Amino acid sequence: MVKKMVEIQDILHEYGDAFLASHKVSNEQKKVMTALSECRTASMGAHKIICDECGHTEISYNSCRNRHCPKCQTFSKEKWIDKQKLCLLPVGYFHIVFTIPDTLNPVAFQNQCTVYNLMFKAAWETLRDLSSDRKYLGAEIGVTSVLHTWGQQLVYHPHIHCIVSGGGITKDGKWKHSRKKFFLPMRVMAKLFRGKLLAYLREAKLEFFNDSAYLNDPVSFDRLIRSCYEKEWIVYSKPPFRSAETVVEYLGRYTHRVAISNNRIIAVQEGMVTFSWKDYKDGNSRKVMTLTADEFIRRFLLHVLPKGFNKIRHFGYLGSRYRAVKLGLCRKSLKVKTVYHLKTTEEILQGMGIPPYCSCPVCGSEKLQHSYTTRMNN
Repeated sequence: MVKKMVEIQDILHEYGDAFLASHKVSNEQKKVMTALSECRTASMGAHKIICDECGHTEISYNSCRNRHCPKCQTFSKEKWIDKQKLCLLPVGYFHIVFTIPDTLNPVAFQNQCTVYNLMFKAAWETLRDLSSDRKYLGAEIGVTSVLHTWGQQLVYHPHIHCIVSGGGITKDGKWKHSRKKFFLPMRVMAKLFRGKLLAYLREAKLEFFNDSAYLNDPVSFDRLIRSCYEKEWIVYSKPPFRSAETVVEYLGRYTHRVAISNNRIIAVQEGMVTFSWKDYKDGNSRKVMTLTADEFIRRFLLHVLPKGFNKIRHFGYLGSRYRAVKLGLCRKSLKVKTVYHLKTTEEILQGMGIPPYCSCPVCGSEKLQHSYTTRMNN
């Protein structure tokens, strides 16, 4: 008998009520807990297919489609990846990550929309200002940025992943390639990002409570900001991609990733959750961590995004306002003649190994009735 994989849903079923009884959570966090607990159960309703010939019935319970659910991201990811291929150019790409020091974590967590937006703004302006400088490139680049808020141990660690084109479009409509193994100096990026973000934080309207309430005092907040200027901020660039074709597939893993996937959960036993994690400081070695179910749920909920917050953003020639025009100039300069055609839903599902349900698996009849329910009784 194949052992059933332990899922976040199982943890929420067994320990979620006790967690809610002892912790105060936001409405959005509670909605996420409910959605993940009911995902693909009768509570979500179902799609029923009945064969007119033999009466065989197939029931597929509906997904919650919540963006924090590890079971509901695959189709959304594949559909998003397919759409992004329309913007892919036959050039090199770089993966750059902007991080903030942990002393700013309370500021970010208690002012999420404001600080996350400022992180996007500062990261983009850093890349824009340096790449537009002829000293480094002298062209407008294309950037896709994704916000993540977690580390491998589920601790709070907000950072921005950026996939950056290795080159850009000049003011006279010509494509200019960057150097193949070097894009922008990391120390320069780190200092510029630090200066921009801290300046924006000084101007922002921020609120603090509980252990961080002292930061409502302007003197205390100024002291914190000045201490951040003294720290070495980390911006790092991963090796460039081997080919443009791998870029979007790679990016898809980041855009639709949740704080922890089900396949990392090893066991749930006697109120303890054991999961694997990758130690980047120890040669990317795989290690195991065990937390109480209460602490595991608490850490997971740290990464629930504010309602309606857009965690994927495009900048430069990929910005939505002028994307069509600027991509046209890029393709013309690079002499790209063919344009990618989007797949149909059926083609995406087939690519995922899910064939369309068009005939009865028992008798082969194509006479099928479809019915939908918004809720089914257990």
